[in-house]
Amino acid sequence: MKIILAPDSFKECLTAAQVAQAMAQAVREVCPWAQTVSMPLADGGEGTLEVLLGALGGVQPVVTVSDPLGRPVPAQYGVSGNTAIIEVARACGFSLLRPEERNPLLASSRGVGELLMAAYRRGCRHFLVGLGGTATCDGGAGMLAVPGVKDLKDISVELLCDVDAPFVGLTGTVRVFAPQKGASPEDVEVLEERMTALAALMQAETGVDVRFLPGAGAAGGLGGAFMAYWGARKVSGIGKVLELHHFSDAVADAGLIITGEGRSDAQTLLGKVPFGVLQHTGNVPVALVSGRIENRAELEAAGFHSVVEVSPRNLPLCEALDPSIARHNIRSAVKTLF
Repeated sequence: MKIILAPDSFKECLTAAQVAQAMAQAVREVCPWAQTVSMPLADGGEGTLEVLLGALGGVQPVVTVSDPLGRPVPAQYGVSGNTAIIEVARACGFSLLRPEERNPLLASSRGVGELLMAAYRRGCRHFLVGLGGTATCDGGAGMLAVPGVKDLKDISVELLCDVDAPFVGLTGTVRVFAPQKGASPEDVEVLEERMTALAALMQAETGVDVRFLPGAGAAGGLGGAFMAYWGARKVSGIGKVLELHHFSDAVADAGLIITGEGRSDAQTLLGKVPFGVLQHTGNVPVALVSGRIENRAELEAAGFHSVVEVSPRNLPLCEALDPSIARHNIRSAVKTLF
């Protein structure tokens, strides 16, 4: 039997490749005759760079860019032919800040513009941009302030993103996501004013009104900046990753698919990796093996063949996130499928 192992990362714990490796070990122990195919996945957020390079091949240059507070930080991007893979969190992500440093009034996306310029100078003209995990809510103002960025010509941009939030408004990036990034109610009003003014400037310079475009609010408004200045097209993050991995061909003769993520709940059904896998598997049964399971009934109703929780409920979070413990628990959970 052919078994496809197609998980997302268990964030703050294991990469998607490490999760797939733990799954494969479990399968070998209980089903040594099975053929396993590891296919680590991502949906445009953290881990997308490695996953896409695994599909496309290429190199990972390292450049020094500005972190959200303007400090120099090394950041990787991918190059495959004339295609650049940019994971914006590498330059303006939460992981670059300590909890007490998180302040969307101050955090800037400038490092993203510096990554774009580095890739452009290397000859890249097609950009796959993973939007997610940002500590910023500046509408791309920091990115656009990098000298030369607005003058980039003859480039095409695909935004890997499953967020439909507009640039401004009640469902816009500020009111929905800024509080999660450390904004107070007063900060939210200031940020909304900034975004409204920035949208007007973008329209004056490009003719594009980003205020209510679906996805323009992704990654703190970076989506809108990419749409306005380079005509970026928003695509499903997991859909694009599966396409580049030729996933449909790989699963055609599979007997089982095992996917998973750090936490599965109702949000999983809004475009995250496991649901994307479920939508592209035809009649092949899909098992969901995730660190924490909430809304089990909804997940089962969506069509998952099995839903298995990795971390015991009585296990403290700090222990559950220990990589060695997580690997052990993943192996144990996968074994229950057999």
